[in-house]
Amino acid sequence: MLVRPGDRIPADGEITDGTSGIDESPVTGESMPKTKGVGEPVYAGSVNREAALRVRVDKAAEDNTIARIIRLVEEAQEARAPTERFIDRFSRWYMPAIVGLALLVALVPPLFFAGEWAVWVYRALALLLIGCPCALVISVPAAIAAALSAGARQGLLMKGGVVIETAARTGHVAFDKTGTLTRGQPRVTDIVAFGRDEREVLALAASVESGSAHPLAEAVLERARTDAIGFAPATEAAALPGQGVTGTVDGRAVFVGAPRHAAARAPFDRSTRAAVETLESAGKTVAAVTVDGTLAGLLALRDEPRADAAAAVAELKAMGIRATMLTGDNARTGAAIAGTLGMEHQAELMPDGKVDALKRLAAGTAVMMVGDGINDAPALAAAHIGIAMGSGTDVALETADGAVLKSRVRDVPALIRLARAAMGNIRANISIALGLKAVFLVTSVLGYTGLWVAILADTGATVLVTANALRLLRFDAGRTA
Repeated sequence: MLVRPGDRIPADGEITDGTSGIDESPVTGESMPKTKGVGEPVYAGSVNREAALRVRVDKAAEDNTIARIIRLVEEAQEARAPTERFIDRFSRWYMPAIVGLALLVALVPPLFFAGEWAVWVYRALALLLIGCPCALVISVPAAIAAALSAGARQGLLMKGGVVIETAARTGHVAFDKTGTLTRGQPRVTDIVAFGRDEREVLALAASVESGSAHPLAEAVLERARTDAIGFAPATEAAALPGQGVTGTVDGRAVFVGAPRHAAARAPFDRSTRAAVETLESAGKTVAAVTVDGTLAGLLALRDEPRADAAAAVAELKAMGIRATMLTGDNARTGAAIAGTLGMEHQAELMPDGKVDALKRLAAGTAVMMVGDGINDAPALAAAHIGIAMGSGTDVALETADGAVLKSRVRDVPALIRLARAAMGNIRANISIALGLKAVFLVTSVLGYTGLWVAILADTGATVLVTANALRLLRFDAGRTA
């Protein structure tokens, strides 16, 4: 099949002719396009960025990458058992026990101890009334409804009470990198000039890149606009697939591309090579700018972490929760980003690799997965709880159990704080309801309280647990102290 520049690759296959930059971020999460040539594999769902390719299809439609992702999602959803809440387990024996106790109170004293029927039937009725589980039953849904409402107002979406319970038990959070911890868009982070002004180097690169739709070109142009650097589009501009771009600027031949290709056009001394190695060791993509056979400078680009990512990881650690980054990006970039944020990481993972990694992380603790892309969907389904970024794909949002609608990384610990507060509120409500009932069950059997007091106690308990649940409406999940 022929895959033109800008086309989405429709099937898994192998390149038989051509070299181009392939954007594999929808499938692997790799933040930068990867240059591929003859004999290398390409995946369905990735995007051809630069040049026409001829690809030999080697997998049927039902076995390509996208189909495998769909199967992984379905298998993960089938394998995950629903959480059984305390109130469900408790209700199995509570009411039968109350009814049985009331029958004993009504029958045993008159039949075996010559008690008065009227007195003991009255006490049995009072016991039945005080044992009515109104407060107990409403304690859980009232707290859940209040928590869901408070979360929705703060951009924290959770799909039901089971999600709240699981989020509160989370002991490990796994993050996707591209589009989750980072914005998914490369930015120019460093400009190294050799014998020229940095602004001139950036202007030369922007002139040559002005006609390109490559993500790195867009990053260069964005930096030029941000720094208010004026430039005119280069003439005779051309893209060299897998190498870079060339053009003429004010009569000078300018090339912007990978250092290994720029070295064939301009000499690189030892200090220049050291500068390239230093930038690449930080997980950055380096582009060299040459002018008329001399090296003008280097541009370093990287998909940088979101502004609040480091703070979010620190908050999780303060809450006793481990954080790990699972990414399809290369190991060098993954290590650099994880080191910046102070978290563990696993890199070069395909979608099924993320699922396997989650299974290992889930040993002994509840794991939350946070992601945004199609490639994250299997992991979102396989985790105990999956949370999608609000800016993510429809597939991720549909698969996940919840979402942080404002796409802020700090909203992840905020969501867990809200879930923990909700579960604390539920436990308090259950304690209030059962505590009051325990006291008045004893006093009713002993004859100290009658039906009217039982009515007041039952109604009062319902009011108390409802009022306590409503306190969650004012809960500020973003506040750390």
